[in-house]
Amino acid sequence: MKHLGTMKSILVLLAIMSLSFNCDKRKGGGGTPNTPGAEVNWWLTTGSQTSLLQKQPAFTFNNGGTAVLTIDVDSAQTFQTVDGFGYTFTEGSAYLINKYNAAAKNNLLQELFSAADNAIAVNYLRIGMGATDLSTKVYSYNDLPNGETDITLSKFSLAQDTVDVIPLLQQILAINPNIRIMATPWSAPVWMKDNNNTVGGRLKTQYYSVYAQYFVKYIQAMKAKGITVDAVTIQNEPLHGGNNPSMLMNAAEQADFIKNHLGPAFQTAGITTKIVLYDHNCDRPDYPIAVLNDAAAKPFIDGSAFHLYAGDVAAMSTVRDAHPDKNLYFTEQWTGAGGSFDGDLKWHVRNVIIGTMRNWSKVALNWNLANDGSYNPHTPGGCDQCKGAVTLDGGVIRNVSYYIIGHASKFVPTGAKRIASTQTGNLYTVAFLRNDGKKVLIALNDGASTLRFNIKYKGSNANTSLPAGAVATYVW
Repeated sequence: MKHLGTMKSILVLLAIMSLSFNCDKRKGGGGTPNTPGAEVNWWLTTGSQTSLLQKQPAFTFNNGGTAVLTIDVDSAQTFQTVDGFGYTFTEGSAYLINKYNAAAKNNLLQELFSAADNAIAVNYLRIGMGATDLSTKVYSYNDLPNGETDITLSKFSLAQDTVDVIPLLQQILAINPNIRIMATPWSAPVWMKDNNNTVGGRLKTQYYSVYAQYFVKYIQAMKAKGITVDAVTIQNEPLHGGNNPSMLMNAAEQADFIKNHLGPAFQTAGITTKIVLYDHNCDRPDYPIAVLNDAAAKPFIDGSAFHLYAGDVAAMSTVRDAHPDKNLYFTEQWTGAGGSFDGDLKWHVRNVIIGTMRNWSKVALNWNLANDGSYNPHTPGGCDQCKGAVTLDGGVIRNVSYYIIGHASKFVPTGAKRIASTQTGNLYTVAFLRNDGKKVLIALNDGASTLRFNIKYKGSNANTSLPAGAVATYVW
């Protein structure tokens, strides 16, 4: 009888366990179900500018959901780790910001780079290694009189960058010590080039090793100023030689430079700065694949960088499919003087934020941080229509790029992981899991009418709607 009682107890326990297991399966989503009543905070930007990254009334997961459309978010499926979102901090941008008095300058930098409620927490910057075409003048760190050379780089100097760029980077790092910085040259010093000109031309082969040491000196000199360069690209837009400054470099030349010169130079100097290749449009995935196919170059390479002035953002996945062990970066896309707020908002959120992230990018950067009301400064022949995230003409005008990047940078910190999210109809989405456990969903309604939809997470639904042409960021 004693054994019979024990048997009954075991059978009851097994029945309870089976019931519990089946209930969990019916809730769906796998793992622990989302707690009904969990609060979703969200921020909205509309194409009409009636709401600009403005926090909206919170709503909750309630296990209901009457909408026809559903966006499933699954944190069990993880993809790449995010480095950050931001802009190119051109020398021209630094010049404009540095014209402000100390209080105004600090207020602007706090708004751009801090984690305060009224800030957008930019966490990644690309900087020019020398002049970009949005600089106050054309310069390198080793400019010499015509006919002179300096193969020991004894005249290397950061002098121009110590005026505006470096002091402001130091101030930015004081606000956010963890911000990541990528440096990109637009051209080598002209005496190293075959046309002796800042526009176009190629790096002379006899100066490959000298130019590699130029990179080493730059990284070491910046480090001495308290600025760690996390990554460098080899050349901005190496297939476009018409900008001022610019320099051409084909895939074979990049592979040669990396494997025989820059990679070994970094190794000898103990430099851990990442080497990133290409840094040009999505229409030529064959370029980075060709360099990565070089078995001697590949070990020195961290990944490939892209712009989207031509091609399709899916080309980033093409490169990843060929070399899944290497990283991807999206480093530039402009907003121009002729663009509309609503059109640029939709295109950039769909492609630069959502598109790049869904195609494995670790960063998403728009082009210049700042311009004045006349789209200055720029070099002779440089872009005269590039609209920064902010226009600085006495006051601060926040342009569409401010909101495009802000919808991601404010909510997705460095170290977050992209997680799975579905897309349906005109709803484009990307989702992230932060290190604090919070989930972030960025959604764009690219259609012509308001869409009501459910956000589904671990078996629970949260019902919401998004106006036509609007972007929202949801956090729970």
